[in-house]
Amino acid sequence: MRAVVLREPGPVENLELRELPVPEVKPGWVRIAVMAFGLNRSELHTRLGLAEGVTFPRVPGIEAVGVVDEGGDFAPGQQVATMMGGMGRTFDGGYAEYTLVPEHQVIPFHSDLPWEVIGQVPETLQTAYGSLTTGLALQQGQTLLVRGGTSALGFATAALAKDLGATVFATTRQPGRLETLRAHGVDHPILDDGDVAQQVRKIVPEGVDAALELVGTPTLPDTLNATRVHGTVCFTGMLSNEWTISNFYPIGYLPAGVRLTAYGGEADDLPASVLQRHLDRIADGEASLGPVKVYSMEEIRQAHDDLEHNRTAGKLVVLTGRAEGAAP
Repeated sequence: MRAVVLREPGPVENLELRELPVPEVKPGWVRIAVMAFGLNRSELHTRLGLAEGVTFPRVPGIEAVGVVDEGGDFAPGQQVATMMGGMGRTFDGGYAEYTLVPEHQVIPFHSDLPWEVIGQVPETLQTAYGSLTTGLALQQGQTLLVRGGTSALGFATAALAKDLGATVFATTRQPGRLETLRAHGVDHPILDDGDVAQQVRKIVPEGVDAALELVGTPTLPDTLNATRVHGTVCFTGMLSNEWTISNFYPIGYLPAGVRLTAYGGEADDLPASVLQRHLDRIADGEASLGPVKVYSMEEIRQAHDDLEHNRTAGKLVVLTGRAEGAAP
């Protein structure tokens, strides 16, 4: 099979397209014929040497979609998604034509959508869904600020929040992407000038009910200041690649009465019914996870370079040669 191997942390040249043996099925594991896989900041962190507990050489990839080849209680050919659980870190992940994963992290679905559309959904949806439910407990009629709105996760969060009946604010640092946010359902696109809190409070003087921090610790204080007393900020993403706070003193750092939570989930946190419903809504034209840019496996270095330098809005998806451009 063809697989992308990261021989060691470093530049994109360390990603190599190789021929590897198809992984052998073992008890409790499922072999998936991968049709597409999404790119994630986690894999960028792995390539840059910022991730802990990764051994090399390694096939990266914390998610994949495809069909069951063999293993578990699934019928061969069943469409499935898989994510997290050590994929691409402690065992080989989704950047391959076949991946072998624990059965408990395999989520079945059925869809006639193209694989490049399906490929943008699983990990992004899982994180957005978990952030809004576990991290924020967002309710109908509330206001939500998404910090880092033109990321794949930002678009997905906005879509789910709108479906819930929330009013959505979302930020971007690029003026040309404000209309992109508006076109994908954001009520109040905001140009991030470093003082988002002031802009938010001109619209909602008391601050938003909830905020999702996707940029990281550099913008977290501003995000906290944009949130009302008894509101909640959920720290989920690290687009800035900065995730620690030096000399953290909670009383001096946190605005009085604003709650700070965090979210990081696994495949078990995305019910199959939620995945199926969202795929059906996309197919019916009722939902979108935002823009998607598609690459071939041969273009993996370009894809990673685009991810690292934030050249595209939305999700980056790689089609394997098994189903390039074809519907399932």
